[in-house]
Amino acid sequence: MNWQPVITAMLPEHLLLAGIVLALCVQIVSGVGSGARSALKISVFFVAAATVAAAALAIGGYSAAPFAGQFSVSPATLAAKAILLALTIPVLLLARDDFADDSQFHVLLLSSLYGASLLLSADSFLTLFLGLELMSLPVYVLVLLAYRRPEAAEAALKYLVLGGAATATFLMGVSLLFGNSGSMALTTFAQALGSTSTLAQAAVVLIVVSFFLKAAVVPFHAWAPDAYEAASIPVTAYMATIIKAGVLLAMVRLFANAPVTSPMVELIAILPLASMVWGNLTAMRQTSFRRMIAYSSIAHAGYLFYALLGAGETRLQAIVFYLLAYGLMNLLAFAAIAPHADDKRRDDLDAMRGLFQRDPWAALMIGLAMLSLAGIPPLPGFIAKFLIFKNVIAAGYTMYAVLGLIGSYLGIYFYLRVIQYMFMSTREPAAGVAITQRAAVGAGVICLIPAVIVSVLPGWVIGLL
Repeated sequence: MNWQPVITAMLPEHLLLAGIVLALCVQIVSGVGSGARSALKISVFFVAAATVAAAALAIGGYSAAPFAGQFSVSPATLAAKAILLALTIPVLLLARDDFADDSQFHVLLLSSLYGASLLLSADSFLTLFLGLELMSLPVYVLVLLAYRRPEAAEAALKYLVLGGAATATFLMGVSLLFGNSGSMALTTFAQALGSTSTLAQAAVVLIVVSFFLKAAVVPFHAWAPDAYEAASIPVTAYMATIIKAGVLLAMVRLFANAPVTSPMVELIAILPLASMVWGNLTAMRQTSFRRMIAYSSIAHAGYLFYALLGAGETRLQAIVFYLLAYGLMNLLAFAAIAPHADDKRRDDLDAMRGLFQRDPWAALMIGLAMLSLAGIPPLPGFIAKFLIFKNVIAAGYTMYAVLGLIGSYLGIYFYLRVIQYMFMSTREPAAGVAITQRAAVGAGVICLIPAVIVSVLPGWVIGLL
């Protein structure tokens, strides 16, 4: 066996694995407290190294299939992998305060990230399933780590049960597809999209529904608001960005360049459209920031699945750009939330009244994130939505694009409400409120710089994908 392509093609995964092993060894040798402090440095270093490795390979145009039929890389998948890894660095910085004495967080997060990276290179359902489970299982535990609310256990259980249902649905679809084609290759899914066989169509529907469950698309979204609200800020940020990105990029891997035809068009369009409308309308009623972001995430999942209606050649590009813009803005908002002794109070939208007078940096960053998520030009969120709907129209689905645009702008109200609270309301700061910590400010800066680049040079960024 030629080990050179194995080492090179899987270099990002190898670096993540080295970080996991080293963090475990340091915890065993140093003990809980000092081990946790070292684990943060180890995690940041190895995730940054994996990001650089993936980006360097992508820029160099590297392609390889070290495990033929199971695992392969290309410049496009390596670029997507680099973005996924880079978005994790602000999450690790946000975790400095919440998980100061818990090295388990870093081991679990790196393990989940390893699974997400594996997803992007999967060529068979075996590898895809392994990546999905490696990505998902640690997150069930992360929801409970450092929890500050009694409902965290219920949220984690709901997430676990519905995650298990998604896994079972996925495996049932894969088994039907294998029975129809006799192959576990991902290419069989793209072939089944245009098949008239009832068995193949049933398999495709089950697999798509399992991804709807993982991505929290209506009506399979019940776990997301509770899990996002009950988890700590870093874990919620990780679920809203990295987990969402991993699921959508795996879906693109499945669809490849195959055109979507009826009746799959209706499934791909109607449920994501319902997700856009329901997510945006329900977010208007929320008083919790994290719960509002959960419903916003449900709406954004709808936009992302809409990209599958577009031409196969532009799907990956549109979704990676959207995930980059969406991830940066979500992380920017989470990084700007000031710590508070009472987690419920910290999460209360009412506590943001007059934030600009108390902490102008935090208010400006959250305001920028809200405007971008609402799709206000010339911010990254607008460009990302434009790219999605442009591809949908180019594919001939103008009516679905118009309905999607209408559904997307229902969300402007609740994003602007947050801005109104911060800049146009006054309230004395409650006891226990603190100015944003330096690590969180650093995470915000890390997100802000690429967000500005994406806004100013969107064509250049798109050309790199």
